[in-house]
Amino acid sequence: MVGTKQAEQGSEAGGAIRSLVERTIQRNIKGVEYFASAAPPVGLTPKDVIHKRGTLNLYHYKPLVDEVYRVPILMVMATTNRGYVFDVAEEHSFVRYLLKAGYDVFVMDWDHPRPEEKSLNLEDYASRFFDECIRKVQQASGEEEFSLMGYCMGGVLSTIYAATHPEAPIKNLACFTTPIDFSEMTMFAHMAQPKYFDVDRLVDNVGNVSPELLQTSFDMLRPSGRTSSNRTLWDNMWNDDFVEFHRKMDRWANDMLPLAGEYFRDTTKKLMWDNQLLKGTLEVDGRTADLANITVPVFHGVAQHDHIVPYEASKPLIERVGSKDKQELVMKGGHISLIAGPNAARRLWPALDEWFAERSV
Repeated sequence: MVGTKQAEQGSEAGGAIRSLVERTIQRNIKGVEYFASAAPPVGLTPKDVIHKRGTLNLYHYKPLVDEVYRVPILMVMATTNRGYVFDVAEEHSFVRYLLKAGYDVFVMDWDHPRPEEKSLNLEDYASRFFDECIRKVQQASGEEEFSLMGYCMGGVLSTIYAATHPEAPIKNLACFTTPIDFSEMTMFAHMAQPKYFDVDRLVDNVGNVSPELLQTSFDMLRPSGRTSSNRTLWDNMWNDDFVEFHRKMDRWANDMLPLAGEYFRDTTKKLMWDNQLLKGTLEVDGRTADLANITVPVFHGVAQHDHIVPYEASKPLIERVGSKDKQELVMKGGHISLIAGPNAARRLWPALDEWFAERSV
């Protein structure tokens, strides 16, 4: 009987070893394939470019259902990254989710600003680009009203526009991980202190600010982030679905954009140094960005573990807007996983759909 038990234990141990060896072999094979193959495609949901001016692109996505809500949604991407994070994979596409739920979706996206666009400033991004895109949305949808939705700095620009244009036909405002109190931007606030950072010298000498400088700044927020990400990838290299999604998100995270020089100077001085959006002293095109001017329904999605925009930086949005109908939803996740990927599909997207549905008719 003892011999039988030992044999069973030996068989179990042998099976575990064989499984470990097979997975190691598979992981190594997949690792070779990973580096030898081209990056997987992203942003495949059908769309039309209905407006383009230099760095600005406005997309109109083709409907996926017969009946759509009356009020279209204009999504605004952060100026440091590309908008395909909203449509990174068919099974993990925020845009596709909204389309299937019956929304008419438009996205303001960005390309590399050209050298001659170094003079684009905060007024261009937070006012003039919006005016252009809103007219195009109204023409394409046949509706005057629209819902405005912004992610990160896209949320900041959307908030500034709504605060400086209270007469605009904005039906709803939804923002995600949107900083308002820039003094609470932790590492960014320390790195950008005037005594350490000569933004005038930088912009005057280089024009548009390189993505390498921006990427280094983000990496400094979490120095071990890349190592941890690579370790997680290696541990899951045998999982084709995990690897494909990881590659797409890694491509997006490293596909950073330069920033137009004057826009970078403005955001550094007016937002980071002077904290004018929080103080209510920010002026854009001769209009004051007073958050109390925002009286439309407001939704703000916040990530519990956001290392880029901490909660204290985004908290004043809901506190300061003049809306009676306003909601803040704090969810598990980080700055990116809040809006993209499996967790977003389970948490934020359904909550947002429920919120928009009764306010889009």
